[in-house]
Amino acid sequence: MNADARTDVDVVVVGGGPVGLMLACELRLGGARVTVLERLTEVDPTIKAGSITTPTAEAFYRRGMLPALAEVQEEALRQFRAFRWKQEENADPEEADRSRSEAQAPPPRFAGHFAGIMLRADRFDDSDPVFRSAGPAGDVGFVSQQEIERVLAERAELLGVELRRGVELTGFEAGDDGVTVRLARADGGEALAPLRASWLVGCDGGRSLVRKLAGFDFPGTPPLITGHQAIVEMTGTEELKPGWNWTRTGTYANGPGPRVLTVEFDGPPADREAPVTAEELQAGMRAVSGVDVTVTKVHTATRFTDNARQVTDYRAGRVLLAGDAAHVHAPFGGQGLNLGVGDAMNLGWKLAAVVRGRAPEGLLDSYTAERHPIGAWVLDWTRAQVALMRPEPHTHALRDVVAGLTDTTEGTTYLVKRISGVLQRYDLPGDHELIGRSAPDLEVKALEADGGSDGRLAGLLGAGRGLLLDLAGDPALRARTTGYGDRVDTVTAACPDRPELAALLVRPDGITAWAADADRTDASEAALDALTEALTRWFGAPAQAQAQAPTPAPATSSSP
Repeated sequence: MNADARTDVDVVVVGGGPVGLMLACELRLGGARVTVLERLTEVDPTIKAGSITTPTAEAFYRRGMLPALAEVQEEALRQFRAFRWKQEENADPEEADRSRSEAQAPPPRFAGHFAGIMLRADRFDDSDPVFRSAGPAGDVGFVSQQEIERVLAERAELLGVELRRGVELTGFEAGDDGVTVRLARADGGEALAPLRASWLVGCDGGRSLVRKLAGFDFPGTPPLITGHQAIVEMTGTEELKPGWNWTRTGTYANGPGPRVLTVEFDGPPADREAPVTAEELQAGMRAVSGVDVTVTKVHTATRFTDNARQVTDYRAGRVLLAGDAAHVHAPFGGQGLNLGVGDAMNLGWKLAAVVRGRAPEGLLDSYTAERHPIGAWVLDWTRAQVALMRPEPHTHALRDVVAGLTDTTEGTTYLVKRISGVLQRYDLPGDHELIGRSAPDLEVKALEADGGSDGRLAGLLGAGRGLLLDLAGDPALRARTTGYGDRVDTVTAACPDRPELAALLVRPDGITAWAADADRTDASEAALDALTEALTRWFGAPAQAQAQAPTPAPATSSSP
């Protein structure tokens, strides 16, 4: 079929970066027909995010992509270890011994920094149960955005996603029954045949055209800084200190490898659109570090600010937003990519269910309700880091206090919990501690020949369907799933590591929607009724009753 003439798709996704591709893959798993529009003809090589959080790793794990990311991480860790060895050259003996030990040891489940204050591996208590529940996903964190995009593009092709590179959206008309999307070739503006779709999702970045044309409210705080991040070649670097450094004029980071970063507190750049030049990077590094370096070559560079804004609602009729199109903030801590992937996982299965008629549009109300609070937390998290980088005496004093806290096991572990995303939770109905959280990666032993278990819970979620895990062999429990066979897989299994659990209902995005313990005998009927309510809320009415009993619209909120 001629792609330019195609006018009958369920969803048009604008933006073929990691968020748009992840969303497209999730929509295809749910049976929706998807076209992705991407103005670039190749993966953008510009330096971007270099790590992923636990929820992002879990998403890839549950869809069978974790081995590919683990291979990428091994190469990234090799480069990081080389950087740590270089740091030893200027360290005192005690610091050198610690650096050498950290460079040789396996990485913690997630490390990182807070406002440039590095979180030490020997101050991180990864025995906390919240880290263990992620299974193998908790061991993958150091992966670049470009590699994620490559892995997702391969998966999208396998799933049958139509990815149209070199094509951009120029406008659209949205009505009650769908959206007509106007297109053009990105290299010359030649108009193409429009696409007619049921839904339009903007995953087109912080300067989203979809957001602007749809008129989304986008409040927030204005930028205070100009930041640069680049891979460069420089001379005159002998006096530059490795790692993160704070000066009387700003902040700079030197390494790993040829990576540099500068933060200047002189307001936003005059022209965000202009190419980043060697002269600009050189001037920034000299101003912040006080060292007369000379930038001789730029391999990749980007300019950023701390503009922090978020749409008030992620949906306007038939138009939705995900990723940076819905929220922008400073890149410190690498939260942006992860926040966007979380949006895609949350929205994908819900929108597919609406498209395929398995749920009413009211299900989409839970998208904003669940994701907006987590986005708001990320904005505040990055604002706090910018505040802690200010080049003035009061902030220097405060940073010393925070650095002291991170030099304790409790302080570092708390920050890692927040940065890694393991504390994220949606406020869903029910009292069980697992409800609203990412489902633990339980070791399961299938008791049915057709259970499909590969030994871990994550292996049961690859198809992007709901999962009822019956750990008590309860026929009454399984009877409640009658009519949901096309949406929810039911597996009877034993769980050696969590014998107190009787059952779990897991949404397609891996979130626990309902759970019961093995000692629920006194409230068995009430627990079963709660299961029925959760099934109806998230998966619609059972097949034989869909026409008579529409799904109530979920009303949820979230906490990071």
